[in-house]
Amino acid sequence: MTTINLRPWQAACANKAMDWLQAGEDRHFLINAAPGAGKTICASVIAQRLLEADMIDRVIVIAPRKTVVNQWGDEFNFVTGRSMLKITGADEEPEEYGADLCATWSAVQGSLDGLQAVCRKDRTLVICDEHHHAAVEAAWGDGANGAFADAKFALILTGTPIRSDGKESVWLAYDNQGQIDHPEDGSYTLTYGEAVDLEYCRPITFHRHEGKFSVKLDDGENISVSGTEETQFSDGLKRIKGLQQALDYYKLACTPKYLPSGAADPVSYQASLLQWCIDKLNDLRLRMPEAGGLVIAPNIPVAEYMAELLELLDGEKPVVVHNRVANPDGKIAAFRNSKKRWLVSVAMVSEGVDIQRLRIMAYLPNAQTELSFRQAMGRVVRNFGPQDDSRAYVVMPTHRIFEEYARRVEAEMSPTKRRPSDTPDTKVCPDCGAECPKDAAACHVCDAEFPVRPPRMKTCDACGSLNPLSAKNCQSCGEGFGHDFEISLSDALRVGAIIRGMDLDEEEVQEGEAIRDVFRKGVLSSGDDQLIKILKLLPEESYGRLARMFEENK
Repeated sequence: MTTINLRPWQAACANKAMDWLQAGEDRHFLINAAPGAGKTICASVIAQRLLEADMIDRVIVIAPRKTVVNQWGDEFNFVTGRSMLKITGADEEPEEYGADLCATWSAVQGSLDGLQAVCRKDRTLVICDEHHHAAVEAAWGDGANGAFADAKFALILTGTPIRSDGKESVWLAYDNQGQIDHPEDGSYTLTYGEAVDLEYCRPITFHRHEGKFSVKLDDGENISVSGTEETQFSDGLKRIKGLQQALDYYKLACTPKYLPSGAADPVSYQASLLQWCIDKLNDLRLRMPEAGGLVIAPNIPVAEYMAELLELLDGEKPVVVHNRVANPDGKIAAFRNSKKRWLVSVAMVSEGVDIQRLRIMAYLPNAQTELSFRQAMGRVVRNFGPQDDSRAYVVMPTHRIFEEYARRVEAEMSPTKRRPSDTPDTKVCPDCGAECPKDAAACHVCDAEFPVRPPRMKTCDACGSLNPLSAKNCQSCGEGFGHDFEISLSDALRVGAIIRGMDLDEEEVQEGEAIRDVFRKGVLSSGDDQLIKILKLLPEESYGRLARMFEENK
């Protein structure tokens, strides 16, 4: 066991957990802390104290991915001095191993009987990492509920406690708004904003990257598509089924563009986005030589395309990880311990994976949920040491959904900027007028069923039959729904940033970047600790707005 200096929140959380679990009112303790704040160390300390108090005999950790399982084994051993055996569904009779265990959520199903036996044989602490995976009535939730029903205690760890599909997770109660309703004495919460203010995590600057696409249809008509303006379709084009979906801005932003030779096009939208990321990484490496970048791609073809662009633009072949490459977890571990510049991932580095040196992220995901967004942000906010005053940068398409998520993340930085959601959490029963939860299937007062919205369909022009929106060909006559058009990139550029609750336009951002070095040098040379602390919190992009304020108040 190693003596470590806990962060104040970790020490307070560990004390609160011990008080709650020793009181015996409930065996579950919830740790809801921002990604990168140090939940793994905190949970390991709680486990060590329970062992020392002779309240448990063994520990089982469930984590989302094999990479995270390996991290748990290392950090748990660092804190407690105890080895943690990594098991899979193929392991038989784990109750006979006599060791602490660690497995992925997906492995729980295959080890159900053995994990039940462990909890019945020994007083067991179960640590559930990324608890949102355990949805009630989902396979992993059912498996966890069955495997750990007889566990003595459960530590529930999350940085994003609300599932985007609204489903509840096992062991915790929820209120009518879908929020976790666990007793305050049995919970510890540390928001992202608090973690940044306490310098546990790096603050994020969100940069919006605009693309202006020119689309030439087969009849010669041209359409402009961008992320900041609504696409204008003529009445005739509106009647063409599926055309508006095919020309969705985000879909175009995620579509690779190749040269006639088959090589990735170095003047494509994605190339423009990556070039900005490369330039920012070069800048960051002047102060943090180990800094690395992460590309979140929506699928394997786009990941391979982005990797080809990175090698072309940056001169170094990136590490690529997805479910079709050999040993992706080994590649992630090798990248973590190297000084390589870029890691390109498809659903492999989304949650729990700890690579402290990541500072830049190009964000082009498949999933567009807030849970996925917040998990991804957690990859670039980890501190790299006590002297780390770097910022994290996320470069994303000008996409309304992502910008809403970014503003909500930034609103956490200052309580005065928090706003209630404009989306109602209830709906009114048409029969009796009672207010019911928005996801209720029937009224909780009169039991009247709420109408179910029928799935959206499209009509085949050839035979008139209805088809799902996603259909490429008519299910009745086989007629194709495709459209012939030629897409070209008119322009690609950054259009400002979202940071510290501020929406900065591009002119302000460029002004801030232009005076950055002079501003920074002046503050550091002053030797004023308070000014230096403010410098760490304020992004360079905001320096232009500060300068304008000083000029206006002269």
